[in-house]
Amino acid sequence: MRFWDTSAVVPLLVAEPATRAVVEAYEHDPEVLTWWATEVEVISALARREREGALDISSVSESIRRLDALARAWREVQPTDGVRQAASRLLRVHALRAADALQLAAAVVASEGHPRTLPFVTLDDRLAEAAQREGFAIVAPGEP
Repeated sequence: MRFWDTSAVVPLLVAEPATRAVVEAYEHDPEVLTWWATEVEVISALARREREGALDISSVSESIRRLDALARAWREVQPTDGVRQAASRLLRVHALRAADALQLAAAVVASEGHPRTLPFVTLDDRLAEAAQREGFAIVAPGEP
């Protein structure tokens, strides 16, 4: 099982430069653990691409259908006081946005304080750096 950040989930649903590598990482280990709000963040990313003209409505609809199927199979870290406390600490230690701090905090809580036991899949460089500093092994699809 690996913890998947939103940045790595989106290329599973829409064609992006990282899609092939992310799909390979998913096929290698399809047991996904993610943050409770990841589904909302993915829909936000899809809607932004639609507003910008990068995706049409039928592509967004199909991507959301695939997201629904993926979300039914993954495991989610629920919003708890522990996640909120960890995110607050992470914001003081790392240069993260709130949503990224919540993603990383969810992974910290899921690892039960042992980050080395839970690989972290992300395409976000800033989040990857913070996760690595916290002790997670980073899975950056497409990198050697």
